[in-house]
Amino acid sequence: MTQTPVKVAVTGAAGQIAYSLLFRLCNGDVFGPDQPVSVTLLEIPEAIKATEGVAMELQDAAFPLLANLEIDEDPNKAFDGANAVFLVGAKPRGKGEERSDLLASNGKIFGPQGEAINDHAADDVRVLVIGNPANTNALITQMHAPDVPADRFTAMMRLDHNRSLAQISKKVGRPVTDIEKMTVWGNHSATQFPDVTYATIGDEKVSDLVDNAWLEDEFMPRVAKRGAEIIEVRGKSSAASAASAGIDHMRDWVQGTPEGDWVSVALPSDGSYGVDEGLVFGMPCVSRNGKWEVVEGLELSDYQRKNIQANVEELRAEREAVADLLR
Repeated sequence: MTQTPVKVAVTGAAGQIAYSLLFRLCNGDVFGPDQPVSVTLLEIPEAIKATEGVAMELQDAAFPLLANLEIDEDPNKAFDGANAVFLVGAKPRGKGEERSDLLASNGKIFGPQGEAINDHAADDVRVLVIGNPANTNALITQMHAPDVPADRFTAMMRLDHNRSLAQISKKVGRPVTDIEKMTVWGNHSATQFPDVTYATIGDEKVSDLVDNAWLEDEFMPRVAKRGAEIIEVRGKSSAASAASAGIDHMRDWVQGTPEGDWVSVALPSDGSYGVDEGLVFGMPCVSRNGKWEVVEGLELSDYQRKNIQANVEELRAEREAVADLLR
């Protein structure tokens, strides 16, 4: 290998999502089969020992593409020169804790991380926030990195996108690869709007292959609440599928989306589709030349606008809840 390694930082490195994500990252699933990576694992002091165990396993896998592996507690060091950052680590909601409390607690994590990215990351850095509440955590991070272009900060709607593809595939008996132009609008929360309006399978519209009752009563609620369903059945959160979606998101960002298709990405709004400028909002996007671009010019029905607006209002409320943490 003669290529310069891509520097990647992963936070929450001892957690279950990172554990699944790291092995695929080091296997070349993001940057390609010939691109070496230099990986830094960032964790809090209490989890460093467990992180050392993760590092041992990554070393024992003998990945040809893993050029260097480090562990750090300091985001300023971990993000130094980073070309890609996966912000996985976040404080989970405690018993009796409101969503506003969770937002405030995570703001104290993601604000300093944004500052560290601003001051130390590479000029081409790409940031994906996976830790929940992902959209507003991404907003906090971005607002603390004023020297980095806003469109470098994204939150992961890809898990919701993939869940939508899986449910449609199961319903109509077609491979997920046949489904194109699925869109999940808004927030990575139960309010999100999985929208099949533009989705197709070959020359057929998905909306013509399924009935409205299934879409409204089963599909949309199941996609929005799939994480809770998995916890109920498995007894643990959906870590592996979240990690896989994170890999998909960053891979498409770097390598581009398939021609003629788009994916769902939460990124700072430019005002498209009536969404407040700056809100980190799920939109249909394509990746070209390493940059996410919102798909423009889609016609919206009153039904779509209503569901999109519900997400706008929720994200406005989240932004207000962390107003003192924003610059």
